Amino acid sequence: MGIGRLPNEAPEYAKLRDELLEAEIALRDQVERVALLRRSLPSETEVADASFEEIRDGVRVPVRLSELFEDPQKTLVLVHFMFGAKQGRPCPMCTLWADGYDGIVPHLRQRVNFAVLVAGDVGAFGEYARRRGWRNLRLVSAAGSDLKRSLGFEAADGSQHPGVSVFRRQADGRLVHFVSTCAMLADGQFRGMDLLSPLWNFLDLTPEGRGDWMPRVEYG
Repeated sequence: MGIGRLPNEAPEYAKLRDELLEAEIALRDQVERVALLRRSLPSETEVADASFEEIRDGVRVPVRLSELFEDPQKTLVLVHFMFGAKQGRPCPMCTLWADGYDGIVPHLRQRVNFAVLVAGDVGAFGEYARRRGWRNLRLVSAAGSDLKRSLGFEAADGSQHPGVSVFRRQADGRLVHFVSTCAMLADGQFRGMDLLSPLWNFLDLTPEGRGDWMPRVEYG
């Protein structure tokens, strides 16, 4: 009998729970295999030093992709938040994710550089962040850059797609794209960013599952 098991479990329940444990271990092993495959990708696809904009001390300032490497020795994780162009209002799902990121960024920065990239006005997004209570996120606008479009996170009509991109800075200063992941893995294939938010995994623990529930920006 393992942790979280009761001695009075019905035999059928115990049998199914043992099968579930085997599946949980297999899932963990598969996650590790995917992470190993990802780490095995070569860092060789060079990208231009894109121009962005952010707010510093209340003033709009230009910032380049290379400057998001606050520590040049660390990898850059850049989250694509759906706001701007055709996405007139901040995405509720992206908001849910960012609520979580803001809490763990001080931990993340021990290992990586981290920023959130939008296509919309950085001032408007900064005000949204203030209302949300985000204190730790570095917020950057790519409104003057084609980086989002070149990576496929912005469609020709301005539609935005959520995701995350990882970049490395080589010793000679070159910037390279390591990998990008979108919430949509392929046509009709979703849940590509589930592992970046604990919410869905908590819901999956319940008998009801996640169902078709979707987050809102505010709850009454």
